[in-house]
Formats: sequence, C-alpha cells, structure tokens
Amino acid sequence: MAVCARLCGVGPSRGCRRRQQRRGPAETAAADSEPDTDPEEERIEAGGALCGAPGGRGAGPPPPPRCSLLELPPELLVEIFASLPGTDLPSLAQVCTKFRRILHTDTIWRRRCREEYGVCENLRKLDITGVSCRDVYAKLLHRYRHILGLWQPDIGPYGGLLNVVVDGLFIIGWMYLPPHDPHVDDPMRFKPLFRVHLMERKSATVECMYGHRGPHNGHIQIVKKDEFSTKCNQTDHHRMSGGRQEEFRTWLREEWGRTLEDIFHEHMQELILMKFIYTSQYDNCLTYRRIYLPPSHPDDLIRPGLFKGTYGSHGLEIVMLSFHGKCARGTKITGDPNIPAGQQTVEIDLMHRIQLPDVESLRNFSELSRIVLEVREQVRQEQQQQENGPEDGEGRGQQSPREPQRGPAQPSAELPAEKGGESRDGEAEAAAPPAPEQPAQSGQGQPFVLPVGVSSRNEDYPRTCRMCFYGTGLIAGHGFTSPERTPGVFILFDEDRFGFIWLELKSFSLYSRVQATFQNAEAPSPQAFEEMLKNIQSLTS
Repeated sequence: MAVCARLCGVGPSRGCRRRQQRRGPAETAAADSEPDTDPEEERIEAGGALCGAPGGRGAGPPPPPRCSLLELPPELLVEIFASLPGTDLPSLAQVCTKFRRILHTDTIWRRRCREEYGVCENLRKLDITGVSCRDVYAKLLHRYRHILGLWQPDIGPYGGLLNVVVDGLFIIGWMYLPPHDPHVDDPMRFKPLFRVHLMERKSATVECMYGHRGPHNGHIQIVKKDEFSTKCNQTDHHRMSGGRQEEFRTWLREEWGRTLEDIFHEHMQELILMKFIYTSQYDNCLTYRRIYLPPSHPDDLIRPGLFKGTYGSHGLEIVMLSFHGKCARGTKITGDPNIPAGQQTVEIDLMHRIQLPDVESLRNFSELSRIVLEVREQVRQEQQQQENGPEDGEGRGQQSPREPQRGPAQPSAELPAEKGGESRDGEAEAAAPPAPEQPAQSGQGQPFVLPVGVSSRNEDYPRTCRMCFYGTGLIAGHGFTSPERTPGVFILFDEDRFGFIWLELKSFSLYSRVQATFQNAEAPSPQAFEEMLKNIQSLTS
C-alpha cells in the first residue's frame, strides 16, 4: 500500500520529496549518506519511470512534479485493477474514494472470476437477478475456494472420490464412481452430491443433490484446513415411495448396473447388501479430507495417478499409484470390508525385476511361484544383511531393475491354494484362454498369459507386457483382521494399464488409468503429499 500511496501523490513519500527540495546542499549531502531503509521505495525513486525523473537523487535540477495515479482516466484504472489478484483489491479500495468507486465496476470482477476460477459463463445475465460479478466472486467463489479439489469421504472402509469444481455459476461436488464391474477400461461415472450457487440472493445457497427428488436444503461447514463436512437438512427427500426395497434396487442398478437376481454368487450378494446398508445410513451427511494427486518425476516407470482396479467379489475400486524412490505404492482411495480405503493394497519393489519364462512355462503356476519365491528370498537376505551391517562386498548382490536375475529353485516353490477365498480380495474363476506366443523383447513387448488356475474378473487383459517386478499385496480377513503382505508380481502393460498377480490368492487384478482431468489437486510439496498418505492410512489402521 505504500507504493499505491506514493503513486497517488499522498503519504509520507510526497512529504519527504518536498522536504528534500527545501534542503540546502549540506543537508542534502548529509541525507544522502544515511542508509536507505526501504528497498522498494529506493527502486522506484532511482528508476524514475513513473514520474519521468532524469538522473539520480540529488543530481541536476529538481525533478518535475510527480504524475499521480489519480490523474489517470477511469478506463485505464479499470484495466490496471482488473489485472491484479482479487484478494488484493479490498486493500486497494481503502486508498481513496476514487479507487473504491472504480472497484465497483463489474468488468474488474468478471475478469477475476474468469482468470482465477475459470468461469466461462456469460456473467452479464446476472444483471437480471440483481447479482453482480463482485457478489459472485466474494460470496461464492472466494468464500468456498477452500473446498475446491479432490476429497475422500469418511464412509468407513468404503471411502470414495469427490471432485469439487466450479461449473458455470455453480460450485458442484461430483462423486466419481468406477465403471461397472468388470469393465475396467470404461470411463468413470459421476453423480452430484451437493451444489452451491448465487442466483437470486445476496448470500450463497447450499443444496443437497442426493436422492431422486431434486435439489433440497443443505449445509457446508469448513471444519479446519483440508477438511469440510456436508449436512442434508431435508433427508426425507432421500426416501422413495416404495420403501427401502425400492431404494436398494435403484442403488443396485446405479452401483452395479444389474439386478440382484443377475448376481448368482451368494457371497457377492452378501457384500453388496452390506455396502448398501452401511453407506445409505449417512444420508449425505459426510466429512471429507483432502487428497492430492501424486507428484510426477521424469524417471518414474509410468506417469503416476489414479487407476481403476478389479478386486474379485468387491467389484472395481480406485487406487492411487505413486512412486517413492526404489519402490512404488498403490493406495486405495475406495475400499472394502477386507482392505479399507487408505491402505496400501500393493507395493512394488523397483530394484527387483522379474524375467518371466516363455509362454508355455508361464502357463504353469508352479513355475511362476518358484521364480517369485526365489526373488522374495533374495529380498529377505538383502534386508537381513542391511540390518546386520555390510561385512564384505559379496553377498549383497542387489539386483538392478535393468538386469533381471533368477536364483536357484527353492524346494517349496508352490504356494498353498487360495487362502481366505473371496473374502481376501480374490475370487475363483477360470483363467482366460492363452494368447499365441510371440518373441519376447525386454521392455518393449514380452508375451504374457495368466497361469492356469489364476482367476481374473476381466478376461480381456493385454497379451504383451513391458516388464515385471517383484511386489507384495495386502490381504486380510473381514474387518481388516490379521492383515499380512504376501508375494506377487507387478506387470506393466503400457502407460495406462498394469496388473498384479496375488500368488497366495491365485488371483489377478487389472488396473486401468482414470483419464479424467482434475484441477486444484496438485500437492503444494512432496512433503505435503507424503503427509496426506500417512493421514488417510492412519484413519483405518
């Protein structure tokens, strides 16, 4: 504001200049020897660009009178003010009456709405309702700016993905849902949970969009930084005339794209009914915690982000893939009663690459198990040596991701049959038919086929892969009881798809990238992203 005051020709700077002009040569020389306490003011004085002063301080004739910003035509001031951040304009209005009057010009706030929040609607139509662009900026966009971005709702083990965006003259919270099982490559589905708008009133209106009876009264409360809650004030709008049975059938068609009669698997029916009973009790009265998209680095195996994955009887779930130096992690954004949202479903050891055998040998599950368990033993030995301290250079043998190795066969290579069954993120189904064999090219197109006996919800998986790594997958009993990490294989198919073979479950999960674009979802720093991962995991640990 000191700069604005000087440009207007008011404040201490003008007085200083007049006193300087009244000084004699001795006083001027003494003043020039004093240290300068305002670098910004010195920069403006020395430049002399705004007032046209030739030369430096104390040199030559007295400078001509300073040009005041107040003397500029109003249309030029409007253009200047419209280029400033909206958060700075209230302070600018306190400079003088003229500035305050000019800042009531809607052109300024229309540009701020467009450049800061991407409002592309024709804001001129607001004149009909008596709402100004300044009202839209101050009472809608600026007031609710803290809820824009990605959020995870606190719905017990199920979690979710909420994207809050500016949509025209509304702020809308869209719940993103995976496609219907098992079509992992289909686009995401989404439905509105709430919206905020400023159309006819001088204060923003919050509406709940849950249910099938149209918008109704709701409330949003910003609890603390990176957390807010929603509340529906008319939950009767969520009820249907046919009672809970009709609500369940409607929910089932939306959630699974089928009827209960179409689902013959009894255990899957139990899981679906359990999820409906649990999630419907919230009635859109939820607490949300902010999540960030993972930061990307040039040396990442693939671009990190959100992926849709198959999880047996639990259907499709959303997983966030992120890279952390020598490992990569898949964190559940949505979850289930076995492995809840927030937990690390898979972890990939990028230092231990696996070279798959030829297609004929790969069809044998025992051969794949032997290879993976050899790598697991190697990892165990390396971890033990690191804990005991290096004794000599031999035996460390850390495997490079560019030089896959296979150690000697272990006697107990084959793992026991499915442990925990479908209640541990697996489901017994027939393996997909093998693909014709192709010549392997490391990192470019190695033939891939699931071993006989490994179940897959989606038989339309890629038949070539780029590379494979050793990894571990988290399995647990119902209620996240007795969790343990078990060995598996991470298969990178292409930039947008990867898979994971759960050896103990004899199950395969296929993951496909979420192609949606999310704004206001970048982490302010790598440390903030790591802290976010710890926070969402601690909620279900």
